[in-house]
Parts: sequence; structure tokens; C-alpha cells
Amino acid sequence: MIDNTTHTDLFKPTQFGAIKLANRIAMAPVTRSRYAEDGIPNELHATYYAQRASAGLIIAEATNISAQGRGYAATPGIWSDEQTAGWKKVTDAVHAEGGKIVLQLWHVGRFSSVELQPNGQAPVAPSAIKAQGNTYTTEGFVPVSMPRALETDEIPGIIEQYRVAARNAKHAGFDGVEVHSANSYLLDQFLRDSTNQRTDQYGGSIENRARLTLEVTRAVIEIWGNDRVGIRLSPVTPDAGNTPPDSNVMGLFGYLIPELNTLDLAYMHFVEGATATSREVPEGIDMDSLSGLFKGPYIGNNNYDLEMAIERRAQNKIDAVAFGRLFISNPDLVERLRRGAALTIAPRESYYGGGAKGYIDWPNASY
Repeated sequence: MIDNTTHTDLFKPTQFGAIKLANRIAMAPVTRSRYAEDGIPNELHATYYAQRASAGLIIAEATNISAQGRGYAATPGIWSDEQTAGWKKVTDAVHAEGGKIVLQLWHVGRFSSVELQPNGQAPVAPSAIKAQGNTYTTEGFVPVSMPRALETDEIPGIIEQYRVAARNAKHAGFDGVEVHSANSYLLDQFLRDSTNQRTDQYGGSIENRARLTLEVTRAVIEIWGNDRVGIRLSPVTPDAGNTPPDSNVMGLFGYLIPELNTLDLAYMHFVEGATATSREVPEGIDMDSLSGLFKGPYIGNNNYDLEMAIERRAQNKIDAVAFGRLFISNPDLVERLRRGAALTIAPRESYYGGGAKGYIDWPNASY
């Protein structure tokens, strides 16, 4: 065994805003689809997250801020008292193991089905543009539904959904929250001109399209304070309906990120390339140039291995690194990386759905 602490500070403590981290290795938000229809976490989920509490920061899986924000069956919520109480079991378990955990606040926008929406209503979106692809319901996979465009006077209600979810997350004992403005979900749909064809103050110019992400982030800060709020961005990820990137990625995020700097956030969590697929980006887009605009702590994400993380940390291109899939089958990932131990690779069929098998039965390494 080797000791990787001798040539990197990835395994040393740091602080993001008001959140003190034991190391610079984060657990990325990984959807596992192991919830009942009520979206209430239970002891199974508490065990799962507690097993991974050695991460410097756990970013809990994307969590629906409202019934309207839901786009997949078997995903958790944070809009009800019962869900909040369920998440308290999770945060208590993580804190008992010395870990830190924040909740990712999620509204899927157009990527949903009428089968998942309250009273069979159409999903909402910035514009009535249908996504491609299928989503998962209790009846199996179905095509996503045609969304309707949000009326301007409905948008304060969307912001209020985030505010309520943020308040519930605080009551549930989280150490902070992450605004999910990535992966072509609602806030990202407002950002991109490929999905936003509005003519009001939330559409058209870059400043208008960035407005909702900034307003939501400010609303969440009202609940938490800026030093416990992070944000996730993915400038080129085509997920959730094969959404094309914005026609001017450098201009859009070259505006948004400096605006986020004025909020002095705890961190920015940035997908470098296309989420979970490739680090390649279209010609003319420079991810390091964009991420370098952020003045606070920066978490790099996407297909990292330890060697890349050490190198990019040494170059001061990241302040921390997020691993997702590797945490599925290596609950003690931080220690394995520190010691150079072998990593277990989870089969894809264990990613989503089911119960304890493939979820909480992965053993720690023998050192």
C-alpha cells in the first residue's frame, strides 16, 4: 500500500464557506431510485449515506422540491413534513459518523410525464418545447410529456417552492444545500436558448435567461445564508432530453458565474464536460476558463480518477473533486484512494431501483 497524503492535500481538511470538511473529496449526487412513491427517506437510506460519511462532503442525491418538480418514480422529496423527518434520520446518521451532508434541490421542469404530475397535469417549462426520451414511472418507462410554458405570474411560486424546500432541508439537519441548475432540468432549461424562447423578463437576453437561477439562489440564501449554499452548473451536458447547449456557452456562463460571485457562495460544483459520459467539449468552449471565473471554492466533477484529481489540484484548477459512481461500490472510497487500494466497480444493473442489495452491502476494503 502507498500513502497518497504525501504528495497532495486532497486528503487534508479544508473549509467551504461555513462548512468544515475533513478532506477535499466529495460524494457527488447520485440518483439511486430506491424510494417509495411518497419520497420519504428511511433507515435504508440513512445506512447508505452513513457508510459514505468519510467523504469530505456528501452532496445527497437530487431531491424533488415539490410534487410538480418530480420527473422520475422512486426519487426522494423535501416538500412535506414526513419527507423532512425522513431526511433527519439520514443527517443524524451521517453526523454520528463525523460526516457533512448537503441536499441538492431539484425541479426537473419539462423532463417529466403526466403520470408523475399532480392530477395528471402537464409538466412545466420555460417554453412549450417537448424533450426527447423516456422517463421512469411506476408502470415502467414512458415517453416524457409535452410541457406547458410557465406564465410569468407563476414564477414567484416556483421560487417559493425552492424557498420551502430549503427551509425543510434546514429543519432536516443538513449542513447546507446545493441549487441544481444543471443537467437540463428546470433552471438549466431557463438558461439555455435551446429550451427558453420566452419574450418576458425571463427570456431573450443572457441576463434575462440567467434571472431565475440567480433569483432562486438568492431565495435559498435567505434561508441558509450564503456560506452554506452551493450551486451546480453543467454548461454542455445534454442530459434529460438531449438538450443542446446554449448557442453562446462562453457568453452565458461568462455572465452567470461573475454574478454568482457577488453572492459569495460556499462553493460551485461544475460538470467539466457531459455528465457521466465525456470530458470532451464542443469547439470554442473552454471549461477551465469558465470555472476559473469563480472566486470561491470549486468542486470539479466528471470522469475523474485519482491521478487526474491530484494533477488538477496541484495546478490549482480545483479545490475539491467529486466522485459519483465510485462511491456506489466503495463506501470507504476516501481511504481506498488515500492508500492506493483496489477499487470495486459496480455493475450498471445495481445503479437504480431495488432494495439493500447493491446499495448498502458493499464492503469496506481490508487494509
